[in-house]
Amino acid sequence: MTEATLSITNPEEILTLFGARDQHLRKLRRLFDVSITQRDGRIRISGEGEEVQRATRTLERLRQLSRKKGELSAGDVDQAASEEGAVSPTGQASSVNSGEMVVGGREIEIQHAGRRIQPRTPGQSEYVKAIRSHDLTFATGPAGSGKTYLAVATAVEALRAGQVRKIVLVRPAVEAGESLGFLPGDLRAKLNPYLRPLMDALGEMIDYDQARNLMEQDAIEVIPLAYMRGRTLNDAFIILDEAQNATIAQMKMFLTRMGERSKMVVSGDETQQDLPRGVTSGLRDALRRLSKIKGIGIVRLQASDIVRHRLVQRIVEAYEEENGHRDHHSLHGEHKDRR
Repeated sequence: MTEATLSITNPEEILTLFGARDQHLRKLRRLFDVSITQRDGRIRISGEGEEVQRATRTLERLRQLSRKKGELSAGDVDQAASEEGAVSPTGQASSVNSGEMVVGGREIEIQHAGRRIQPRTPGQSEYVKAIRSHDLTFATGPAGSGKTYLAVATAVEALRAGQVRKIVLVRPAVEAGESLGFLPGDLRAKLNPYLRPLMDALGEMIDYDQARNLMEQDAIEVIPLAYMRGRTLNDAFIILDEAQNATIAQMKMFLTRMGERSKMVVSGDETQQDLPRGVTSGLRDALRRLSKIKGIGIVRLQASDIVRHRLVQRIVEAYEEENGHRDHHSLHGEHKDRR
C-alpha cells in the first residue's frame, strides 16, 4: 500500500477540483482504483504504488488547469487521466480513441444489478456523444436501436453526478388503434400503458424503491406530452420518447419548455407513426425546420444498431424491404397512369 498527499488549503480550489457533488473525485477513484480523501487542507491518495503516482500527477494537472480556467469539466478530467494512462473498469484506456464507446472515452457511469451500460454499436456511440455535446439532440431509428434506453441511462448518470436536478420522461398519449375510453381505471391507469416503456427503461438503471423515492421527491417525473404545456424546466434532463406521434404544435410546445442549464433528447421512429391520416408528424417537421441550426445534434440510427433479440433486426429489415417494394410498385403505377 502506497500513500501520497497534496496540500490545498483553499476551500474553493478543493471544490473546483472535486467537482459538483464530488463527481470528479468519484471518477478519479474509479479510473485509478485508489482511495482519495480530504481533511484539514490535505488530500490523501492511497492504493497500489503506480496507481497512486498516476492519480497524484493527474490531480496536480487538474489543479493547474483549474487555476487557469477557474473551473473543470468532465472532459478535462478524462483528458488529464488519459494522459496518465488511466484504465476504465472495462479495461479500456480512458481516451476518446480507445475504440470502445465514446463518452469521454468510457462507459456510461451506471452499474445496476451487476450490469454495465454502454453503447454497443458505432451508431449508438455517436448518439451518446451527441447527447453529451448538445443541449438538444434528435434521434431517429428503428425499434431496438437504443434510442430510449441510452437517453434514459445518460439522464440517470447526469442526475447522479449532480449535473441536473430533475429527469422528465415524456411520451405522447396517442391511441394506436385502441381507445383510452375503453381502458379500465382512472386517468392515471389509462395513461399507464403509454408511459410503461419509459418506466421499464428506468427500471434497468435504478432499483424500484429508489425510483419511487426519487419520484416522490420530484427528482424524476414521467408524464404525458400534453401535461408539459405552460411549464419551463431549469436544471433538467428532458426526454421525449415516441416523438413521431407528436403533432407540429405539440413539438413546438415541447421544445420551448427548455429552461436554463437543461438538456433535451427527442427520439422516435418515423416509420411507426400512429397519428391520424393526413396529420404531419412533429418529429419529421422539426427535423426539416431545425436541421441547419447550429448546436442541435441529429443522429439517425439504423437497423445495424438494433441490439435486442437477433430476430428483431431481421424482422425490421423484412418490413423495410416489403415497404420498399410497395413504394417502387406504386411509383411505377403512377408512371403508367401518366402515360
